[in-house]
Amino acid sequence: MAWDFETEPEFQEKLDWIETFMKEEIEPLSNLGMAAYGPKAREKLIRPLQQRVKDQGLWACHLGPELGGQGFGQVMLGLMNEKLGRNSLAPTIFGCQAPDTGNAEIIAHYGTEAQKDQWLKPLLNGDIRSAYSMSEPSGGSDPLTFRTSAVLEGDEWVINGEKWFSTNAKWSTILIVYAVTDPDAKDPYRRMSMFIVPTKTPGVNILRSVGVGADDGSEGYVQYENVRVPKDALLGPRGEAFVIGQTRLGGGRVHHAMRTVGACAHALDLMCQRAVSRQTRHGHISDYQMVQEQIADSWIQLAQFRLMVLHTAWLIDKYKDYNKVRKEIAAIKVAMPKVYHDIASKALHIHGALGVSNEMPFMRMVTGSYVMGIADGPTEVHKVTVAKQILRDYAPTNDLFPSYHIPKLKEAAREKYADYLAELAADKATVAAE
Repeated sequence: MAWDFETEPEFQEKLDWIETFMKEEIEPLSNLGMAAYGPKAREKLIRPLQQRVKDQGLWACHLGPELGGQGFGQVMLGLMNEKLGRNSLAPTIFGCQAPDTGNAEIIAHYGTEAQKDQWLKPLLNGDIRSAYSMSEPSGGSDPLTFRTSAVLEGDEWVINGEKWFSTNAKWSTILIVYAVTDPDAKDPYRRMSMFIVPTKTPGVNILRSVGVGADDGSEGYVQYENVRVPKDALLGPRGEAFVIGQTRLGGGRVHHAMRTVGACAHALDLMCQRAVSRQTRHGHISDYQMVQEQIADSWIQLAQFRLMVLHTAWLIDKYKDYNKVRKEIAAIKVAMPKVYHDIASKALHIHGALGVSNEMPFMRMVTGSYVMGIADGPTEVHKVTVAKQILRDYAPTNDLFPSYHIPKLKEAAREKYADYLAELAADKATVAAE
């Protein structure tokens, strides 16, 4: 039996290096607002940091050695991502930024050799960016409502339709596109296929980039107008987009949760720092029981969520099969937005007017918590998944009263212990007679 809450010393050294690297290099750099400085800033400032990560053997650790990663299991990735989740720039520095990581994984698993040669290596190296063009303005992320179509004409696929919230589309070199190829398939989940579409292909129109909250826009609203791609642009088997997508999204949901642990820990740190620093007429606000209650509740929520995420990661490492851990993955997806919202909101409130300003990160965090309740499937869908998985372990009974009806349990107990009860009754009668 193995049951341990300790980290191996060798890996702890790596985690300590990440901690120092985050504080001394990544966090200061993130405050510059890199987007304003253009591509040259990436080459001068980000590339050297990425090389230092590679030198430490910490680049793209979610991938196996055959793809240039370390093949870390999910528990190790969880411990890493707790630290990376404190800062939005960190995943890019460590080669594990979304949506590129998931896109690279599905190209690695389902792509042809030609697709891997053309797109996978530059994607893994961080030389290009990609977008995951799945959800649509008419039906969100429900694949059974998708209208974007791909029709095979000779040796080309012709794609038409619109996609919504294709993250990083404006910076992408390629788009991974869901499209209906077999509208009459008996199984509705076999009607869609997946394609690799270069963003500069004629007919790919990024109508606009939508912002989340007050942030600059990075969520692409993309129109595909008679977009022609070669027959071999198909990614994976025809009609298998849903299966491929679930493989990708399962891991993505876990990694979102891992990074959210780090974001929540960061918010709690700032909350506590403010509590012991901010003075009122009667002392520091940390002396007030209502503030102490908020800090205690936040710490407890975070500790529970962290253990839940790490347990899910452990199960994935154990089974090597996301389908066997569907319930747990869905559960952390449900828990994630609430924990993030609750802790970020308390941190915001304790900072007062400063907390709601754009000089603090809390408004962005609160907005991010709502995003976590929508991205990769809404919370309600995942609650249904959890419930269905739980209910599979139960069988119905057709009796008038349930099997756990107390009179029925008492009767069963009397039958089970009838001999003993008879002896006890006889003993009692003997004592009474004496």
